[in-house]
Amino acid sequence: MPPDRDDSPTRTPPPASGPGPEPAPEGPSPADPFDDEHGHPADEPPAEFSGLHLGRPEHKAAGPEAVYHAMKKVSREAGLVRGLTILTRVNQDGGFDCPSCAWPDPDPAERTRFEFCENGAKAVASETTTRRVDRSFFARHSVAELAAHDDAWLDAQGRLTEPMALLPGADHYQPISWEEAFRLIAGELNALATPDEAVFYTSGRTSNEAAFLYQLFVRQYGTNNLPDCSNLCHESSGAALGMTLGVGKGSVRLDDFKQAELILLVGQNPGTNHPRMLTTLEGAVRRGAKLVAINPLKEAGLLAFAHPQHVRGMLGIPTALADTYLQVKINGDQALFRGLARALFEEDRRRGGGVIDLAFIEQYTAGFDAFRDAVFASPWAEIERRGGIDRARIEALARRLADTDRIIACWAMGLTQHRNAVATIQEIVNVLLLRGAIGKPGAGVCPVRGHSNVQGDRTMGIWERMPDPWLDRLGAEFGFEPPRRHGFDVVQAIRAMHEGRAHVFFGLGGNFLSASPDTHYTAEALRRCRLTAQVSTKLNRSHLVTGKTAVILPCLGRSERDIQAGGEQFVSVENSMGIVHPSHGPFPPASPHLLSEPVIIARLARAVLGDRTTVAWEWLVEDYDRIREAIERVVPGFLDYNARVRLPGGFPLDHPVRDRRFPTRDGKAHFTASPLGGVEPGPGQLLLMTIRSHDQFNTTVYGRDDRYRGIHNERRVVFLNPDDMTALGLSERQAVDLTGTSPDGLGRPRVARRFLAIPYDIPRGCAAAYFPEANVLVPIDETAEISNTPASKSITITVSPSAE
Repeated sequence: MPPDRDDSPTRTPPPASGPGPEPAPEGPSPADPFDDEHGHPADEPPAEFSGLHLGRPEHKAAGPEAVYHAMKKVSREAGLVRGLTILTRVNQDGGFDCPSCAWPDPDPAERTRFEFCENGAKAVASETTTRRVDRSFFARHSVAELAAHDDAWLDAQGRLTEPMALLPGADHYQPISWEEAFRLIAGELNALATPDEAVFYTSGRTSNEAAFLYQLFVRQYGTNNLPDCSNLCHESSGAALGMTLGVGKGSVRLDDFKQAELILLVGQNPGTNHPRMLTTLEGAVRRGAKLVAINPLKEAGLLAFAHPQHVRGMLGIPTALADTYLQVKINGDQALFRGLARALFEEDRRRGGGVIDLAFIEQYTAGFDAFRDAVFASPWAEIERRGGIDRARIEALARRLADTDRIIACWAMGLTQHRNAVATIQEIVNVLLLRGAIGKPGAGVCPVRGHSNVQGDRTMGIWERMPDPWLDRLGAEFGFEPPRRHGFDVVQAIRAMHEGRAHVFFGLGGNFLSASPDTHYTAEALRRCRLTAQVSTKLNRSHLVTGKTAVILPCLGRSERDIQAGGEQFVSVENSMGIVHPSHGPFPPASPHLLSEPVIIARLARAVLGDRTTVAWEWLVEDYDRIREAIERVVPGFLDYNARVRLPGGFPLDHPVRDRRFPTRDGKAHFTASPLGGVEPGPGQLLLMTIRSHDQFNTTVYGRDDRYRGIHNERRVVFLNPDDMTALGLSERQAVDLTGTSPDGLGRPRVARRFLAIPYDIPRGCAAAYFPEANVLVPIDETAEISNTPASKSITITVSPSAE
């Protein structure tokens, strides 16, 4: 039975300092790491409880606790003195870009010496750890043994140091030279019947220079199969904004937060996912802006912020953030914003006009009449039922919207991963258009990206459906005809591998298995490949669930010095607000055998393409200025790239929406009239959303704590409404199984086993659990309309006592 007291026994933590791999925590023996009759290693972290300590959820983010936990991680991984030296170069002009979130940096003159947050410090500490995963480590640990450990243990083992290969029939990775690795991969790629049988994935940490070379190589090879992490997270934002405003990126910059009067924070948790945003929000509040939080969970980072660089913050005295908190049902946001639109129309009638900005609408928009009709066709009863917020509270917020047009709407993956995600984001745009709150100071749309260069990767051409004019410029620059057939996105790629239509998977960064939906289905798809190859800095689960042959190609991290024939190099990235700036790695590499991502791509391209390419791959990577010169000639907005990227703070890309120029088919911003949609659970079912803990970034798990939610030393938890627990006959900390309501693509039940039930402040009918542990429940065939993003925030489940 699970423990029922806060002083329940815990597993003794392993030593966490000094070089070398961390000793294995107690857990399954190496004899039982398999999950099926074929002897495949486990797809997901083992279903082991660590020994939960349950506390009270926090009501503020950061403060002295954030400093303590950041320095604890830095000291353990990098050494305190060395680690502090490294941190003083993070997000500094002339330093390196933080490898975690994409929140923009202040202007260089406004930066402090400590432009990082707790989670950024953890990310840097993880990258600059003194621990090493070398050939002796792989000789000691079979793949099966490694798969028996959880993701936090895998990450804690250290940096990869040299290329490794897992050959058919082998149970251990073995060292392989770079030349042999490239020959092996090239042989598999060139043996395919068609280039479309290969999949080339990209994570959001890849630099502009590496991303540009990567898409060039893939398209010269002959395919547009370029799925990326955007397909999994903000693809819905790009689709919705592209259709309505003509540009699939956010329209605001940091200065707009200084002028905004009302900031809507929707479906996001900045305290954990992008903590440096809290400094911006605190500044806005102190200048008089009001913040409204719209989220199913009460999150500490939406309630208050104790700035750890201010005396008050270090004393634990916070600044209150959101003055209004609307706890919508999961996926109730579209209904809520439809209700706000209806309330604005009704308020306009009561005031005799002036609420609906008819002058702006007439000059700059299209589709208004159809949208107005859709609004009044939506009954208040349906709006309240779907959203979970009563009419009076919706009308109260609408009156605040009516009193200002300096409104910023921010959102993250809480909106983008639903079946109706695109329609939901379009509904937000509708409300802003009603108030004319687009294309003016202090107003606009702000999708908050998760990874540090996910937006730049797309700008550089990492997309399976790049438009023909872009491909025309690429072909003219490099003297070839790029393929025009649309490639696979992530979900399509998984299906293609599973169905035998794709046989090689190449991942440029990331942890594809843990990031993807339907874990068992995705794992089976990867295992059916002839080859899986990963460019990585740290060990992760995607190295343990592989094709018949697997290769690990270790690369430099952001913090590390990159020396090429032309001297010391830097790369560039684009943040969430379209600012392109340099990143200089100033510290020695973790191993002399590491290569930079651009060099790995160039050498792979030469090995694969041989005489079929006229691109001077080796020449390009001798000096990255040469790559940027080519980018300048292909990618719009990069005129004088090499000069402008060296300016303090970099340079902004043009965003026509900021000037009320809408590059849509008719030059207008578009209202959208969509039916209210989404998933509504049936009797006995709950709607589950996957979330991050405070001790992880994306799929990288640093530890087992989530102190803002009161969870310590455990990740296998499910947050449930207390009344739902009572109705289901569940007790606090009871071990439960979560079962999807439909079988997966393999005909097996979709079950996440052995989670501890935690009563929490969440709307009835709703539940939440951490990914990647809960990703096994995300159906491969349940995706957002238009964007095809997995619906990881709308999973219908049943909860039952665990049989184990």
